Amino acid sequence: MPSPQLPPLPALTRAEAEFIDCYLEVLDQIGRINPARGSDTYGALRAAQALASRAADLRDALALMHDRGETQIHAATLARALRLLDGERRAGRVTLPPDPTS
Repeated sequence: MPSPQLPPLPALTRAEAEFIDCYLEVLDQIGRINPARGSDTYGALRAAQALASRAADLRDALALMHDRGETQIHAATLARALRLLDGERRAGRVTLPPDPTS
């Protein structure tokens, strides 16, 4: 049975695509560090170490956009891309899990 067709990503500049990729990588690392969701210090330590380089990549992607004259962040378009790339689930790992006592 063929897999379902996913909707296409919105048209992005190369710099916007890099911005989205780097942003999601930062989210992933912060999610791994989240003390309310973690299970061991070594995994959190490794994620914290990776976060520094991922944050630098994110900074560089934004600097490239700015240098190229891309001064506007098209939030609606980038939000669509984030949703298609599982950004909601990935961002959810950064928040506190539901309180089990409520």
